[in-house]
Amino acid sequence: MAQLLKPCIRYLDVFAESTGRVVAWLTFFMVAITLVVVILRYGFSTGSIILQESITYLHACVFLLAAAYTLKHDAHVRVDIFYRGFSIRQQAWVNAVGSIVFLLPLCGFILFVSWDFAANAWNIFEGSNNANGIPAVYLLKSLIPLMASFLILQGVSEILKSLLVLTEGGQNND
Repeated sequence: MAQLLKPCIRYLDVFAESTGRVVAWLTFFMVAITLVVVILRYGFSTGSIILQESITYLHACVFLLAAAYTLKHDAHVRVDIFYRGFSIRQQAWVNAVGSIVFLLPLCGFILFVSWDFAANAWNIFEGSNNANGIPAVYLLKSLIPLMASFLILQGVSEILKSLLVLTEGGQNND
């Protein structure tokens, strides 16, 4: 069974890793654009709505599209008062049950609810409420179901990793 699961886990993990690394570069652009906005505002008494909105778009991309990367690296928020003292097998049980009972249903719900939300935005090519804003709110809203999909994929990877730990007696060698 391990021979079947390991390639699948590797593929899902590479996808999350690649996505996270690409999205991480957006933080550089977010900082650079923020610097430009500040210089324009305080140095030249002018501003740009498109630049200001682009910061929000970039922040949304980073936050939503890096969630699976964060899960992969076990960097998500966890109250680990008990977890850190658990054995590897007990942690695998917690991870598997948590992913099956909480993560996947929540992501499924987000995907279900956000699908029409994003589709409606695409139907009207929803744009900014500001006159000179970015005319692509529909792209921004599409990030929500995309985030849920990425998290589902990484959640499956985490469940499979836990399954390997449980079936191989605590040995998880990728």
